[in-house]
Amino acid sequence: MTVQRILILTGDFVEDYEIIVPFQLLLTIGHKVDVVSPGKKAGDFLATAIHDFEGYQTYTEKRGHNFELNATYSDVKASDYDALVIPGGRAPEHLATDESVLELVRAFTSANKPIAAICHGPQLLLAAEILSGRKVAAYPAIKSQVTAAGAQYQDIEIDGAVTDDKLVTAPAWPAHPAWMSHFLKVLGTKIDP
Repeated sequence: MTVQRILILTGDFVEDYEIIVPFQLLLTIGHKVDVVSPGKKAGDFLATAIHDFEGYQTYTEKRGHNFELNATYSDVKASDYDALVIPGGRAPEHLATDESVLELVRAFTSANKPIAAICHGPQLLLAAEILSGRKVAAYPAIKSQVTAAGAQYQDIEIDGAVTDDKLVTAPAWPAHPAWMSHFLKVLGTKIDP
């Protein structure tokens, strides 16, 4: 297997599972994974949030774990990485207001590198204006944002994922197996039993 260098771009109140699960899975497979957040450096912590589906009209939110960053945002260049992962939660909403973040996301797109985004993660891709005409799965609450940006919202099961060329998206953390499976295929990662 070719080891790939993957960047996870996020911020405070990222969804807990949506950062921890892909981070640990990609490391376990053998890829190099850096996690960064604007204004923070390696060794700093992010606050995470746990979103759960408990039978209400929307998900509930609770304080999650502290997640330690292993790289410094100001050192990051898209050219140093093979792919980008954008977890959901509240982080994409505030990251979408940072022009340096949008420029970084656009650099991955311009270089035609794989991007995986889940739940509210596509909000960051929408703000970077790179989703027009693309098939996108996302948390249903942002369907109107996805369609307003000219993307084709994919109304799939909560545990499904969608691949459109090198873009892999999914509705929420129950989709981790499908989302990461699709992403590994896009990366060309083959795991020998």
